[in-house]
Amino acid sequence: MNVWEILVLLLVAAICGAIAQAIAGFSRGGFLVAIAVGFIGAMLGTWIQRATGAPEILVIQIGDVALPIVWSIVGGVVFALVVSLLTPRYYVRRSYYY
Repeated sequence: MNVWEILVLLLVAAICGAIAQAIAGFSRGGFLVAIAVGFIGAMLGTWIQRATGAPEILVIQIGDVALPIVWSIVGGVVFALVVSLLTPRYYVRRSYYY
């Protein structure tokens, strides 16, 4: 696997992670967090796919790595929902003085 394949894999994982965060309604961080959500979502999504026996949908082959796009997004949504439920929410109370 060369440098260009790794960069393309990171880009595809970031897009899948960003889509998963948008669906889940949870976004903390930026591009690096989207990449992490994409990779963890790919691992979690392929585990869900194998456990249920569902078919792989929309697989992209990048070098030696096969990345299932739909299951990566599904796993990313599950991961983002779990993280959003476990992290505290911070509300900023604003006082307005006139």
